[in-house]
Amino acid sequence: MTKFVKKSELNNNWFEIDAKNAVVGRLASVISKIIRGKNKTTFTPHMDNGDFVVVKNIEHIKFSGKKFQNKKYYRHTGYPGGIKEITPAKMHSKKPEEVLKLAVKRMLPSGPLAKKQLSKLKIYSGMNHPHSAQNPQIIDISKLNNKNIIRNS
Repeated sequence: MTKFVKKSELNNNWFEIDAKNAVVGRLASVISKIIRGKNKTTFTPHMDNGDFVVVKNIEHIKFSGKKFQNKKYYRHTGYPGGIKEITPAKMHSKKPEEVLKLAVKRMLPSGPLAKKQLSKLKIYSGMNHPHSAQNPQIIDISKLNNKNIIRNS
């Protein structure tokens, strides 16, 4: 029989990731699994069982190949002829954290639960962040492959 976790049994941990020289897509896939709670044995698809993730040094993030210059993100204003496009290079110069946030957002299932889970992602430029009081566990992304995501029960 499958046992589902109750809201009173939830416990959220904090993780810290240094994004220096990390590839955007690979980092986003690791982060999305942690904030959804898929790294836990108590994963429940309809509940917010994920952990908090703090990402620092976001200004040193990388893209593979020529995607930094050639990839395009599209959005529409809602008006006729209102399609807008931006490259990761332009987005990175204005708001460097938005590139990773958009990648993680697109890896989550859509809906109100995904918005709640995305709020558990904290992205900062530089080495300092205001979440040191939570004692986040440090994840070394260079030694981590996608199959070995941190396991907590």
